[in-house]
Amino acid sequence: MKKVAKKISMSDIFKNPRYRGKHVVLIAGKLFTAKTGEGVSEILRKLEKTYPHDTPEVAFFPKSRSLIL
Repeated sequence: MKKVAKKISMSDIFKNPRYRGKHVVLIAGKLFTAKTGEGVSEILRKLEKTYPHDTPEVAFFPKSRSLIL
């Protein structure tokens, strides 16, 4: 019997404190993280070639106790 991998959703990522302070890119159920915006743009360039028909979800999760104005 094969084990089916669970697809990750943004709500799963919101619940996990591991991704605080990072940029997150989610595409085709796969997760990629970067520390800077430049890192995200590099990831998006690579993913554009790998997944040409999928739309990525991009988010930044601030560290706890940070104020966003």
